[in-house]
Amino acid sequence: MLPSELPPLPALTRAEAELIDRYLEVVDLLGRINPARAGHTYGGLRAAQALVGRATALRDALTLMHQRGESESTPPRSPGRCASWTASGGP
Repeated sequence: MLPSELPPLPALTRAEAELIDRYLEVVDLLGRINPARAGHTYGGLRAAQALVGRATALRDALTLMHQRGESESTPPRSPGRCASWTASGGP
């Protein structure tokens, strides 16, 4: 159960926001490729083809953060928001 009022989220830099957007695009495509999903293979094929470009964009977002001296991304501060962050120490 979430508390009645959630703490404010930290402000993201443009590079961090770009990283999150590109990461979510890659995860979405990986979900479309998932062989456990019912459906035709054509959708998975199209997602796999698009994955190359999205992975490149993700790499570019991480490169930009590194070049700007942003050595750490800001994880969520509330452990209840994303269990995978607290379990693995990151995304």
